[in-house]
Amino acid sequence: MTTEYAISLDRDACDGVFACLVRDDRFVESEDGLATIDGASDGTHAAGDRQTPVDGDVVVAFDDDRIEDARQAARACPLDAIAVTTEGDDA
Repeated sequence: MTTEYAISLDRDACDGVFACLVRDDRFVESEDGLATIDGASDGTHAAGDRQTPVDGDVVVAFDDDRIEDARQAARACPLDAIAVTTEGDDA
């Protein structure tokens, strides 16, 4: 079963701990030494047209069965730089 959700990564809060990388392979190290989502190696874009920059954050929408991977990455981040939301969540 697939779920529509968004992953938001606050790159200003990211400190390059990379706890997210081992929990969800859509998180990768960018050229600036911080995490980014889905292969955005320069930290400015992500896969396809699903990425939206919001106030310095990288926000990527997904519709798949990997929401738990994203949630594990968010829980693992010691800086709380990652948020996972679904349409019904309060922002």
